[in-house]
Amino acid sequence: MSIRKITEYPEPVLGLIGRPVEKFDDELAALCDDMFETMYDAEGVGLAAPQIGLNLRLFVMDCDGIKLVAANPEIVATEGEQSSHEGCLSVGKVPAVVVRPMKARLRAQGLDGEWFERDAEGYAARCFMHETDHCDGRLFIDHLPKLRREMVVNRFKKEKRWK
Repeated sequence: MSIRKITEYPEPVLGLIGRPVEKFDDELAALCDDMFETMYDAEGVGLAAPQIGLNLRLFVMDCDGIKLVAANPEIVATEGEQSSHEGCLSVGKVPAVVVRPMKARLRAQGLDGEWFERDAEGYAARCFMHETDHCDGRLFIDHLPKLRREMVVNRFKKEKRWK
């Protein structure tokens, strides 16, 4: 296992729709191990393949008691509404309030290639949607009004210059 470099905004891979995962083998399992290690090292709760520079529909998460690998994820149902702070490892964890559904059903393939569905609510549902967005070439800032998005991006750029 190894820690991978986290890809940061505005790298082009973050805006691409990911290629489907087609091979479910030891190489995929090793990649997912690296992704979990990278996520934990960065103190995140989810990490998608585009965030480590790979144009794949794949994410890992460990959030609110739900730990999983999701290949070829899609959100198949949502319900309700929640408004809460959200951040992203690819945007320097600069938070902003994002409105998302309260509940979500994720459909994806596990490491064995078998399809599964999983329901979540609250923070875990937010994680499902945030990471699936990465696989679809979207960032959480794409859900913000233009002015708020610009404020988050400017704060991120300012913090990067300080380092």
